[in-house]
Amino acid sequence: MLKFLSKVKIEFNAIDPRTASCMEFLAQCNAPKSKESNPACQIQVKRRTDDFPPQITVTFANGAEQTYDATTTPAQTIRNMILEKGQYLETEQMFREAGEKWPVVIPTEELNEPFIGIKNTHNALMNVLWAWNIQSHGKQKRKNSDSHWSCSLISFSSG
Repeated sequence: MLKFLSKVKIEFNAIDPRTASCMEFLAQCNAPKSKESNPACQIQVKRRTDDFPPQITVTFANGAEQTYDATTTPAQTIRNMILEKGQYLETEQMFREAGEKWPVVIPTEELNEPFIGIKNTHNALMNVLWAWNIQSHGKQKRKNSDSHWSCSLISFSSG
């Protein structure tokens, strides 16, 4: 999680009962595995004495800042949102480094075209079973006149 971040600021009042998410998130940030993923990430804790609601503010490596309401959002949800945004930013960076435009815009007419690289897995499986059936039994077995194929263990129907 920290690998996407340059700074984490956690603000809470220690006697506020709504601080559970902040404390759990702080523990996640201080875990050895997290710290190893990005030792340069600054973790700041601001202990407040007022009724200010607990919040977590993160700064991503690209400078984007995001604040999360820690009163009602569990630490795991905040972590997942950070990971999701971080992966999005990482993908964006890869495209930009490759000289591609971002965001990638796929024309509507191309969305409806079949993708040639995808095989019909049902037909491919039928061909494998047919070949296995001939190899195992020395001849082709057909269950009946329609397109149902059978072998000793599995029966598939095409269509």
